[in-house]
Amino acid sequence: QVQFVESGGGLVQPGGSLRLSCAASGTIFSIYAMGWFRQAPGKQRELVALIRSGGKTDYLDSVEGRFTISGDSAKNTVYLQMNSLKPEDTAVYYCNARLRRLFTDNAPKDYWGQGTQVTVSS
Repeated sequence: QVQFVESGGGLVQPGGSLRLSCAASGTIFSIYAMGWFRQAPGKQRELVALIRSGGKTDYLDSVEGRFTISGDSAKNTVYLQMNSLKPEDTAVYYCNARLRRLFTDNAPKDYWGQGTQVTVSS
């Protein structure tokens, strides 16, 4: 079993900042990558930011320079610092981890958090 604790979402004015966090727990053998996806009403889910176990990061073009993803491997935790927020950033943000569970998974699988709402509005 893999569980996520997500926090940091909320309502913020344009230009403001939020910091999301996601901590994975369970019988985890190895984490290959963690990231954040988002889905706005009427839109497709999209990858916002990704950090691999080696530290390499990738960003959605529209957030690069404003968002920063980081991780704490000792805590199985990923963070997303979001600055200069825009109304178009409004979405449900989902934590994702690609990992193998101890004893159970024969290959990496994707696991998902329940999501946290981010609303950017004046």
